Amino acid sequence: MIDRARSVAAGFADVGLTQAEELLRRLSPEGREQARREREARARRQKRLVVRLVFAAIVSLLGGAALAAVLPAMLALAVAAALMLLLVIVIVAQADPRAPGREALVETGLPGLAEQAGIWLAAQRRGMPLPALRLADALGSRFEALAPRLARLNPRSPAAASIRKLVAVELPALVDSWRMVGISARREMQADGRTPDDHLINGLRLIDAELARAGECLGRTSLDEIAIQGRYLELKYDGEGPGL
Repeated sequence: MIDRARSVAAGFADVGLTQAEELLRRLSPEGREQARREREARARRQKRLVVRLVFAAIVSLLGGAALAAVLPAMLALAVAAALMLLLVIVIVAQADPRAPGREALVETGLPGLAEQAGIWLAAQRRGMPLPALRLADALGSRFEALAPRLARLNPRSPAAASIRKLVAVELPALVDSWRMVGISARREMQADGRTPDDHLINGLRLIDAELARAGECLGRTSLDEIAIQGRYLELKYDGEGPGL
C-alpha cells in the first residue's frame, strides 16, 4: 500500500513538473514563436473558409437562377437555400482540422504532408520535456519552410520517398514509442545510461537535423541526389541515435 501511494505521488509530481515546463515553454521566445505560427495558421484557415463560403454562395445563387427558369420561383429559392445550407455545413465541418493519425499521415499527399505533420506534432506535445518541446517548435518551423518546396517536388522521386519516410514513419514511431513509457518511468535511467526522455530528445534532434539538410538540398537543382534516409540511418545506428 505504501509503495502504491508513493507511486501515485510520484506520478502527480511528474504531471505537475510537466505542466510547469509547459508554462515555461509558453513564456519562452520559442513558445511565443510557436504561438505566432499557430495564429498565422488560423488566419490562413479563416481566409480559406471565407473564400469557400463566398464560392458556395455564388454556386447557390447561380443554381437558383437556373432552376427559376424551369421551376416556380419559391421552389427554386427553396432548393437554392437548401443547397447553400448543405455547402455551408460541409465547408464549416472541414474548416477546423483535427490531428491526423499515423495511418492518415502516411496516406497524406506530398503537398499537404508538412502541414499535416505540423498538426500531428502539435497534438503530441503534452507531457514532453522542455528540451523536446523546443525541438518540436524547431520542427514546426522546418515543416512550415518545407511546405512550399514539397508542393513542387516530384512525389515519385527518391527525395520525396525519403522525406515521407522520415516525417510520416520515423517521427511518429519515435514519439509513440516514448509515449508508451509510463510518465513516472520517463525520467528513470535505463541500462544504456539514458532515460526515455533522453531518447526522445536525441531522436527529435536527429530528425530536425535531417530536415534541415533536406531543406538545403531541396534548394539545389539536383533534388534526386538527396539521401536523407541514408544519412539518417547512419546517425541512427552509429551509437548516437535515439535507440528506442
